[in-house]
Amino acid sequence: MPFDVLTMGRVGVDVYPLQTGVGLAEVSTFGKYLGGSPTNVAVAAARYGRRASVITKTGADPFGDFVRTSLAGYGVDASFVGTSDVAPTPVTFCEIFPPDDFPLYFYRLPKAPDLDIRPDDLDLDAVAAARIFWMTGTGLSEEPSRSATLAALQHRAKQGTTVFDLDWRPMFWQDTSQARVYYREALAHTTVAVGNLDECEIATGEREPHAAATALLTAGVELAVVKQGPKGVLAMDRDGAVAELPPVPVDVVNGLGAGDAFGGALCHGLLSGWDVARTVSFANAAGALVAGRLACSDAMPTAAEVEEKLREVNGDV
Repeated sequence: MPFDVLTMGRVGVDVYPLQTGVGLAEVSTFGKYLGGSPTNVAVAAARYGRRASVITKTGADPFGDFVRTSLAGYGVDASFVGTSDVAPTPVTFCEIFPPDDFPLYFYRLPKAPDLDIRPDDLDLDAVAAARIFWMTGTGLSEEPSRSATLAALQHRAKQGTTVFDLDWRPMFWQDTSQARVYYREALAHTTVAVGNLDECEIATGEREPHAAATALLTAGVELAVVKQGPKGVLAMDRDGAVAELPPVPVDVVNGLGAGDAFGGALCHGLLSGWDVARTVSFANAAGALVAGRLACSDAMPTAAEVEEKLREVNGDV
């Protein structure tokens, strides 16, 4: 059967401090979690009962075993998780200074295994058949992942829903001036674009939310979602539907997983056939729930938890 959600790209192990408000030099205890944005999106989708899988690679090491075991535990198919000998499985550390300062430290050198995905590693039939295919800007940052990502997009040819998570991580690019070229090429093959203001500016040159959304639609997508942090989220589709929603109030513990929770919930809404406002409202609430929790993958909510949060926000409870 086709996957409901098939993501492609970054994977790793998040090593997050169990103490907040102090730097890594002072932290003495950590928790270990599955990480990587597209991997977390697949986990989030699986929490809603969706059949999910991820195309990625780990190193040939115990952390690679941890990735596969964790995916299975979350109900995510690991058939497309390959093994690369370019480097160990990446590890990411963070510092937690609520409400809005969460520095990340990526250990992905000399090259992350998930950037060693090659075109001939792909099951193109699975890519074409998936109801939603989700790829990221990081996958475009380096070869051979760039060629593999573009090959997947070209083969899929906008079948079903194809989501481009703009995911701008400048530290992964050897030449950041080339990013917009590859972003534009990817946008021509996608139906949904999701990004914050920095990411939209890289993709389109526009930073004002409405202008950025319009530019994404002009680039070829059918739905543009512009996340604005404390100012909420703007979504605009090709048919003229516009949804502008404020942020959902939350006592922030760790904001790093909120975007991935938003992504998985966005997929659930799109698969459910909801309108733009309902879909983005659900995704907004899911992101807020995870921002109030420590981990990313472990913190992904169920549909019941998101609906309860929406009732709370709307004054129905």
